[in-house]
Amino acid sequence: MQYHNKAYLLNIPSWDWKRGDDVICLAELKLGFIAQSCLAPGFSTMMANLFAMRSFKNGQENARDRVDAATFANQQPGKPRMNSIAGVPGKTPSKKPNSTGPAENQVAANRPPEEPAPLAGYHLSYEVKKLMPTNRAQAATNGAGNNKDRQLEVGIADDQAKDFDFEKTEMKYDSTGMFHWCPAKSIEECILDRNQAAMTVLNGHVVVCLFADPDSPLIGLRNLVMPLRASNFHYHELKHVVIVGSVDYIRREWKMLQNLPKISILNGSPLSRADLRAVNVNLCDMCVILSAKVPSNDDPTLADKEAILASLNIKAMTFDDTIGVLSNSTNGTGTERSSPVGSPLVLQRRGSVYGSNVPMITELVNDSNVQFLDQDDDDDPDTELYLTQPFACGTAFAVSVLDSLMSTTYFNQNALTLIRSLITGGATPELELILAEGAGLRGGYSTLEMLSRRDRCRVGQISLSEGPLAQFGENGKYGDLFVSALRQYGLLCIGLYRLLPM
Repeated sequence: MQYHNKAYLLNIPSWDWKRGDDVICLAELKLGFIAQSCLAPGFSTMMANLFAMRSFKNGQENARDRVDAATFANQQPGKPRMNSIAGVPGKTPSKKPNSTGPAENQVAANRPPEEPAPLAGYHLSYEVKKLMPTNRAQAATNGAGNNKDRQLEVGIADDQAKDFDFEKTEMKYDSTGMFHWCPAKSIEECILDRNQAAMTVLNGHVVVCLFADPDSPLIGLRNLVMPLRASNFHYHELKHVVIVGSVDYIRREWKMLQNLPKISILNGSPLSRADLRAVNVNLCDMCVILSAKVPSNDDPTLADKEAILASLNIKAMTFDDTIGVLSNSTNGTGTERSSPVGSPLVLQRRGSVYGSNVPMITELVNDSNVQFLDQDDDDDPDTELYLTQPFACGTAFAVSVLDSLMSTTYFNQNALTLIRSLITGGATPELELILAEGAGLRGGYSTLEMLSRRDRCRVGQISLSEGPLAQFGENGKYGDLFVSALRQYGLLCIGLYRLLPM
């Protein structure tokens, strides 16, 4: 069902979600998948493969295809995939185990055959993710006496924050307590010109490159932004969202975005390098490339031409003349994103020097166009989307991978509930009904009951080269990593991202 028609269905008197009635809007889920990939790159691919129903091909042409098919296929919906590299014919036992982590800091993603089960049979090929419980009581205990060293976000100059004091307002969250909320702002307050954007020190943000005509159909940008505004994040942890595109189109979407904080708009073109430099695309945490234009029926290959050109354009850019961002220099590394209050700040180079290193995820309409995203990949043009490198790495996503979701839900009624809880950031049936009425997000008072709703899991990403799990980054075992993260930190590791050989 199209996103803008969903409200009519929810307003039918006989419709009752308590009795199991449900509606699947693929466009809504697609943007939710992409939003979570901004927090944990590769998450969209992992979840899509988890719930997609695929079967093996009988005529696999080579060993690599057999390995990939065994890795990604899922013949029984709702059941964990037990196929692995170790169980597939080929030379896998003699191959060097796949590893993740830079240089010497590596953890074996595939256990050597001499190691015992139970994890020896799994092909672990995704970035370490975590489901992080937000326990404010514990955080308060751990932070007692360290208030003077409290970490503050550095690098995002949010001009719109001057309009209201977040700490003093009584309404910080929406009426369900699931999302951050702010008083409605006019779109003019959030529009930046190129000079204003260049003077704003943007870092660790999300750049949304949006191709749309003024009369293009609405895609529901709210579904992309809301997971990034979930209330289980602290306010200073929210990533600034910068939308680069036609302001005339965004104006039509603005009614659904006006109550979400930290949003800026640059009225420009995603193909303009000047606009991309102005929003510091090389310093962003993720660049999302979307298109709201209606594809032509003449040639399906041309449906994604602008998105592909934007992706290749960014990859071809260099940022040698970029001055860098504000960071703490006390340790001499210049890699800290936050700094204690009162500490000296200096300009340090940080981020990607080459556009090919900018984290990106591109939405595709036509699956076969994925071959144009990676010029160096030697994949066969007829290779299915889920076997291609851009999709496996989480840099490409197509709504077609969700086509089998309804069948999956039929076999496992909890599948859709799990997906929604993970990708929407906490959308509830109560919120769905409120939004269906057309009034948008409403603010709510911060009662104890509402604040308790912030204590829920969230998806994140952990580095194995530094941080609490760095001890497993060099010659560590996934089983030890999994158990330690769960016991010591309450983190559930649901995958490893394999470091590609350079």
